[in-house]
Amino acid sequence: MNNIKLDITKAACFLEAGAVKAFEPKVKDAQKALEEGTCPGNDFLGWLHLPTEITPAFLDEIMATAKVLRENCEAVVVAGIGGSYLGARAVIEALSNSFGWLIQDKKNPTILFAGNNIGEDYLFELTEYLKSKKFGVINISKSGTTTETALTFRLLKKQCEAQRGKEEAKKVIVAVTDAKRGAARTCADKEGYKSFIIPDNVGGRFSVLTPVGLLPIACAGFDIKALVGGAQDMEKACAPSVPFDENPAAQYAAVRNALYQNGKKIEIMVNYQPKLHFVSEWWKQLYGESEGKDKKGIFPASVDFTTDLHSMGQWIQDGERTIFETVISIEEPEKKLLFPEDEENLDGLNFLAGKRVDEVNKMAELGTRLAHVDGGVPNIRISVPKLNEYYIGQLIYFFEIGCGISGNVLGVNPFNQPGVEAYKKNMFALLDKPGYEADSKAIKERLAKEQ
Repeated sequence: MNNIKLDITKAACFLEAGAVKAFEPKVKDAQKALEEGTCPGNDFLGWLHLPTEITPAFLDEIMATAKVLRENCEAVVVAGIGGSYLGARAVIEALSNSFGWLIQDKKNPTILFAGNNIGEDYLFELTEYLKSKKFGVINISKSGTTTETALTFRLLKKQCEAQRGKEEAKKVIVAVTDAKRGAARTCADKEGYKSFIIPDNVGGRFSVLTPVGLLPIACAGFDIKALVGGAQDMEKACAPSVPFDENPAAQYAAVRNALYQNGKKIEIMVNYQPKLHFVSEWWKQLYGESEGKDKKGIFPASVDFTTDLHSMGQWIQDGERTIFETVISIEEPEKKLLFPEDEENLDGLNFLAGKRVDEVNKMAELGTRLAHVDGGVPNIRISVPKLNEYYIGQLIYFFEIGCGISGNVLGVNPFNQPGVEAYKKNMFALLDKPGYEADSKAIKERLAKEQ
């Protein structure tokens, strides 16, 4: 099978000749540091060779658990936040029927996502929906104390037990958590839930190919062996031994850093397939949380074209020239739909009669790229032959290794997220959480002065 392809020509043309090639030594050093474990955050490199380390027996165990949930649940709720749900959701939404939640596919349970917000209306409406459903829960949390996820799991656990009985509920609640410690591990052991381990050396945003992503994806009915197979092939295509000019991840890391050095501070992820919306959401977390530190980092943004051409398109075409685009282009859609003839032709579109809708979409994509390049926006293009498990697996690993290399070139630790803790400290202080008494007093005095 072919690999996804990277085209940087419409981005490199905005740089001085040889600017991308000039990053080759830095990129090679960055990838060498990853391989040898000498880079910052080297205790979180478990994802690096994860695809080729996954065994058939491990995938069989995942699929066996998924089979139990699929056979006993009309709906499965994935409780997790950030990297504990975005990867799974990206893959599931990319491969699912766009209207599956309306169709109520009898072969596959409806996959729902919660634990990623504290919206009372959202959680109330979720629990109301589940009252008439036989549902199960996949609780994904290394610690078991992340507020959004822990609050949601407490609600869902109680409801599942009330509706199905405690013994039956045990069969359809699965924990994906730490091997030995944390509230979620304690709960899983006490209740007797089936559980899978989140490896200590794999951070959340790099965890799609662990049980964090693989179990929900398998529950949705998708081929996780093909997904892992795609990631394995991309791992080989991006290996340190692959020459710089032929290594897509090395090229991506080099060109985006060259553009950043040249004043392009914002990278906009673009798709022309609505199914890819959550791929962009996952990518934003991966790159934003990995690179946005030490007052550095490209700001990751995203748009869904052609929809957003009618809103954000104006800014991208004519706004401040601090942006570049990375476009994910799907070469061949799964379905075929021809544009019809109309006798009255009131909309003037009969010139499209007989053409595939995708051909119109592709011309919109090409026309937009030409316009944006003419408008001063560098364009990187990632070409994906088809939207299936294999190529999504390739895309996942390509972005992961590209992120690891790019963060090292930038000179930050790509594998920590110290800034994420700031809001939590304030929130716990405001909620008078035990242990935060001094912080509670200080923040309340501050707020009183600001009134």
